Amino acid sequence: MSEDFAARRDFPGRGMLINLLRAAHLVGVVGIGHLLLTGLPLAEAHGYAFLLVGAGLGIMALDRWSNPDYFRQVNGLAVLAKLVLVLALAYAVAFGVEAFWGLLIVSVLLAHAPGWLRHRKLF
Repeated sequence: MSEDFAARRDFPGRGMLINLLRAAHLVGVVGIGHLLLTGLPLAEAHGYAFLLVGAGLGIMALDRWSNPDYFRQVNGLAVLAKLVLVLALAYAVAFGVEAFWGLLIVSVLLAHAPGWLRHRKLF
């Protein structure tokens, strides 16, 4: 058994909980994307922002709990960087549409990257 696998934790229902959080997170992404791409006022984004950030933080917390090395790996550090960028975008709405697409593309590429890249330890 590898050292990385032995350090991982799990509980019954964790997979279902992560999937529910992912669904809520995607509702937030689509909702905010809709507002940005249609030019509607972002003042209407509070519920979507809560889903986007709240569910994202929940996913991040569960990933960190189940994998103690999460924030030493590419995936965990990329999630922290995305969180900082999303919070910065709340104050830089002039870059909203371009930044939205950039974050979306990078997120998808990373989420579907091979495990050897996502779980590579950086330190």
